[in-house]
Amino acid sequence: MTSYTKKEVGDLVDGRLPFNTVHRMLSMPKDVERFELYLQVLQERVSWPDKIILARGPHLYIVQDAKSKRWVNKCACGHVMGEYHENWKLYANIFVRNSEALLNELQPKLMAPHHEWQEIREFICPECGIMHDVEAPVPWYPILNEFEPDIETFYRDWVKLPLPEKAN
Repeated sequence: MTSYTKKEVGDLVDGRLPFNTVHRMLSMPKDVERFELYLQVLQERVSWPDKIILARGPHLYIVQDAKSKRWVNKCACGHVMGEYHENWKLYANIFVRNSEALLNELQPKLMAPHHEWQEIREFICPECGIMHDVEAPVPWYPILNEFEPDIETFYRDWVKLPLPEKAN
């Protein structure tokens, strides 16, 4: 099994690795060391002391709060977006493109969806303004938490690392 350096993992996160290296990394069985390096790379890029447990996206993490020991969703800027099992999107600023004019800002008029049948929802951190997600549902569709990881099983069965104990 190939082991990678911290620099290579950082370059992977930044999208700077050559295609062949990325392909090899993604095709080979994953090693625990790479996940540990990944967490180290992410941790070094944030200014807060809370331990990153898992990334939800490029700038959104599940972390263990340093004081309360609770697991929370946290933006890279430090803004907390609810407990890890809650729908973090409900803690975001939501910009909804639901008119013909707003939808046409993104796509040419004849290629844009009809505003009565589709809207674009942008989920933005209220503190730093980074966009964490975009979805394009029908207007009456609820805001879903489409990913709630089983962190305990992931750590126990996949990466085989000790998991930070969470507060109840």
